[in-house]
Order: sequence, then C-alpha cells, then structure tokens
Amino acid sequence: MDWPEILNQHGGIVWKTIRRLVTDDADASDCFQETFVAAWEYSRKQPVINWPGFLTRLATARSLDFLRKRLRTKVVSLVTEGTGEPACQHISPAATAEENELVRRLRDALAEMPHDQAEVCCLRFIENFSYEQIADALRIPVNHVGVLLHRAKTSLRHELATFAPLNQQRTEV
Repeated sequence: MDWPEILNQHGGIVWKTIRRLVTDDADASDCFQETFVAAWEYSRKQPVINWPGFLTRLATARSLDFLRKRLRTKVVSLVTEGTGEPACQHISPAATAEENELVRRLRDALAEMPHDQAEVCCLRFIENFSYEQIADALRIPVNHVGVLLHRAKTSLRHELATFAPLNQQRTEV
C-alpha cells in the first residue's frame, strides 16, 4: 500500500465528510486520524476495492461515533460555533439562529438513532451516495438500504417535528 498516495488522493474527501458532522477542528483531526488507522488495519486483513467509498464510510462512522460519545458524556455542546458565516449577507440573525438550531437538532437526532440508520442517512443525504453505492460500501442488499433510510427518515421526522422556524409559525397563525 502506498499510504502517502492514498492520503493525498482521498484525504480531502475524508476531511469534508468529517467536517460536515464534526464542527471542531481538533475533534475533526482526531476523527481523520482514526479513519486512516481503521483503514490501515482493515487493509492488512483484506484488499480494499473502492477506496473513496470505503474511506467515506469509515469517516462517517468515526464522525457518528464521536457525536454519540459527545452526546453521552455531555461534556461540550454539539454546536458551539454554529454553522459559521451566513452564505448571504441578507440573511437575518433570526434566520441564522434558526439554521443553527436545526443543525444542532439534526446532529443530536443522528447521534441518537441506531448506527446503521445514521450511517446510511449520512451517506445518502450528506455524501450523495446512490443506494447502490451505499449497498456496496456497507456490504448490504440495496433493499436493506431503502429500509434503513425509511427508518432514519421516520426517526428524523419524529425528532424534528417540534422544530418550527419563525417563518412557518407566522404563516400558520
């Protein structure tokens, strides 16, 4: 294995995957290292056919594990920095606060749901993997991917049901 080349080729994908879920640079760096250590250990036992898919799956799993650990210990709030600067300068502070709250609730919900559901959900909706790519990465049937996504969406719908941004509240009143 040419690990410097693998790191050079796929490090960006791994970093982006982790940073979508883990907001702190130091924590993201830890997840990044854990991802490549796990990849190294796995590759010693059997060959890896699809490095980008495999590393994305590992990065997602390590990020979710980190979120779960953080949620269980309640050491630090999951979202301390928010989502950063608004994409548009015309976004109001209220809209930014709503977005930050939604992101926090989404991360909490992902951390609380079963690991396989959270992993499939992240690969599908954050990484934009197809059902087939997810099935290949997780080594499960495509139909099972659909079942896990359905369960994850149902769980998220339930967990986020109480979230009603100000704009929706105004139109309903």
